[in-house]
Amino acid sequence: MSEKGHRVGHALFLGFRNLIKLLPRKACLTLGSMLGRMVYCFDKKHREIALKNLHIAFGEEMPASEKKRLAQCSFEHFGKALFDTLKFSSLTEEKKEALLSIDGEEHIRNALDKGKGVLLLTAHYGNWELGIIPLSKLGEFYVIARALDIDRFENELLAIREGFGAKVIYKQQASRHTLRALRENRIVAILIDQNVLHDEAVFVDFFGKLAGTTPGLATFHLRSGAPIIPAFCMPTPSGGYHVQIMEGLEFSLTGDRNTDVFRITQECTKTIEDQIRDKPSLWLWFHDRWRTQPNIQGI
Repeated sequence: MSEKGHRVGHALFLGFRNLIKLLPRKACLTLGSMLGRMVYCFDKKHREIALKNLHIAFGEEMPASEKKRLAQCSFEHFGKALFDTLKFSSLTEEKKEALLSIDGEEHIRNALDKGKGVLLLTAHYGNWELGIIPLSKLGEFYVIARALDIDRFENELLAIREGFGAKVIYKQQASRHTLRALRENRIVAILIDQNVLHDEAVFVDFFGKLAGTTPGLATFHLRSGAPIIPAFCMPTPSGGYHVQIMEGLEFSLTGDRNTDVFRITQECTKTIEDQIRDKPSLWLWFHDRWRTQPNIQGI
């Protein structure tokens, strides 16, 4: 897209964001769901990716009609998540607190007492952006992220995340900044449920098929000794969100770096899979998660 196109797109986004600020939250959620349904209907490429992924994950144990229902629900959920994230940025602190609840804070507090920081394991599940708000109250909070391709939109997303309480570590500088944050006893969130390039991947089982997965979380754990603690932010029946923090994961390590990176990454991926199986409509099924596959010689 040309620079002029970027400017026009950014202007449209600002107008859209201002409209969301004016609308009642219930209307925003309804519009977000409608947008998600429209994308499901008209975006053939991503609809087919979602259905393919659901077939990989559930095979013949799930009827085709249920896979279609879950795919559409996933699109609708992320349409609502997008609108609600923008809406939350304009809510008062009191309103945000009324809509957010959290359990398991003691797992993070106890880990921080040991002084090695916390590696927070999460995924593109539920509304991970809004989970920043209660989690950032437990300690200085960082999230590792890939910058968007368009600077204007990245600056908007950065402002939202900082407004929610997070500092962003970009992937290009992730190693140095993450290890420093952990040495300073901070919380660093890493999402490991997206496909990565072959040369960057460790291949672990995810729903019964090998998936190219970042080894970053495992590497940071081995280098820093920071515990890995899973946490997920999920919508509630009352219209709010609940952040569930789990106990820190424990691993059977061998002392061989490659083996240990694989074991840690596999266990973390299994934790994400278990969460998705519990509420599959809340995961990003239209991401091409299994795109990168190992070389035949390397299997």
